[in-house]
Amino acid sequence: MPELIAPTIRLHASWLEAHREWGPGLHEDGFGLLPSDEVESPEGFAAWVARLAADSDPAHADQWCCTYRWIVEGDRVHGAIALRHGADDFVLWAGHIGYGIRPSSRRRGLARWALGGMLEEARTQGLDQVLLVCEVDNIASAMTIEHHGGVLGSIQDTEIGPVRRYWITL
Repeated sequence: MPELIAPTIRLHASWLEAHREWGPGLHEDGFGLLPSDEVESPEGFAAWVARLAADSDPAHADQWCCTYRWIVEGDRVHGAIALRHGADDFVLWAGHIGYGIRPSSRRRGLARWALGGMLEEARTQGLDQVLLVCEVDNIASAMTIEHHGGVLGSIQDTEIGPVRRYWITL
């Protein structure tokens, strides 16, 4: 049974396995990984997990606040999902919720399940609607968003290519 859990140093080896599966030059949506994050060493990984915990702290909501959850079963990291709070320029570009599932864990309904859980989290935090963005050719993500009531607001050209912008009313 999958779970949404807060990032933890306990899953360092499993997270690295998932990270390597994405391959070089690709990104993992929902993990909050920055180019400056060093995640290979236990110390670097612990510092990154600590940053994610600080970013998730509502006490810092006047700055950047983002709730990070990993999608896990047992000790296997399948992916991640993030709920970005507020309406700053980054949220309006990337969306309130971003998620990613490692390639070997796709086509199991994990993204659909995780999005449902994060939408419930958004409700409990008082959000009335959320923006989700996916690349135009990411049909699986579009279907996941539409399953949860996502309404296509627009298709826009961006520096990463054309994206679909969906709104979900909570």
